[in-house]
Amino acid sequence: QGQMVEFGGGTVQAGGSLRLSCTPSGSGLSIADHAMGWFRQTPGNERETVACIGWRAKQTYYTDSVKGRFTISRDNAEETVYLQMNNLSSADTAMYYCAVGPYATEDVSRPRPAHYAFWGQGTQVNVAS
Repeated sequence: QGQMVEFGGGTVQAGGSLRLSCTPSGSGLSIADHAMGWFRQTPGNERETVACIGWRAKQTYYTDSVKGRFTISRDNAEETVYLQMNNLSSADTAMYYCAVGPYATEDVSRPRPAHYAFWGQGTQVNVAS
């Protein structure tokens, strides 16, 4: 069964930027016709929805704490979803995951991790203050 694989994590100073990307790793998994999402989780806490994007990139969702700093985008031809993260703070330190959302939908207004599948192993983002 396919899953997503995430890239781009690392350690950055507060105020810095990182660009995450994710793409399917398994055969047969295509994300071009699905909403997609980025999520994050810290030890002992529930997984949090960070940003989501509709299947044709007409609608996006951001959790309040990242609005104006993070940008989600996608390249369906390349089967890749990106998360540009700017002005990072220590509060953004977490494991970041990418996952596949509902089929053929632009409605990402109320995303929940339970509605997403094919989770990757995550990529760790550490922001040093």
